[in-house]
Amino acid sequence: MTKPTEPTHRPKRSLAALGIAGALAAVAAVYVIVGPDGNSNGSQSCALSMETAKNIKPFATGEVAAFLPAQNPLPLNAISFKTPNGEPISISAFNGRTILMNLWATWCAPCRKEMPALDQLQADLGDDTFEVVAVNMDRGGSEKPKAFLNEIGVTNLKFYHDASNKLMTDLRAKGRATGLPTTILVGPDGCEVGTMYGPAEWASGEAKALVESALKTKKAPGS
Repeated sequence: MTKPTEPTHRPKRSLAALGIAGALAAVAAVYVIVGPDGNSNGSQSCALSMETAKNIKPFATGEVAAFLPAQNPLPLNAISFKTPNGEPISISAFNGRTILMNLWATWCAPCRKEMPALDQLQADLGDDTFEVVAVNMDRGGSEKPKAFLNEIGVTNLKFYHDASNKLMTDLRAKGRATGLPTTILVGPDGCEVGTMYGPAEWASGEAKALVESALKTKKAPGS
């Protein structure tokens, strides 16, 4: 009598199951190691900025109604540009302070329009806990943007710049800075609190109330 053979479909099903399990494990590994913004989820805590984003949400009204509080704050410490002296500086250098980082260029009409308001915001609220960090994105030398700022009487803003456009590239890789102007409120932990796409009247009462509410969040719950 011939010995019965095992059904040929069983090994295939086992191999298929192993293949699916392996694929799921690989996907899980990717999401553990790398977050959706391309950063390690555990590399930088954004708990403080998360709490701040929740607290300032009611203040996104009027002139800053388009401000979007972050639902999942991005770590921004590695983002870099140049100081007024041309030296590289990263967001981490501002840790411990809240900053309003504005990306602008002289060829951007809405950017030009909001610069006096940003300058006034720095004059009104700027201190050792808060700074308006306006980063010029003009390619080439700094003569043209500096001349523009002098022409309109901007005296309170430091001249940060990035002629290489690397700053825009790095932010776009995180799903931010799709155009100019873009303004990102960054918490003392170096994380995004919220983002504004397009211009705003930053010297308005609503804008000041938004910033002041952010400054009131000193620490994350349980810290």
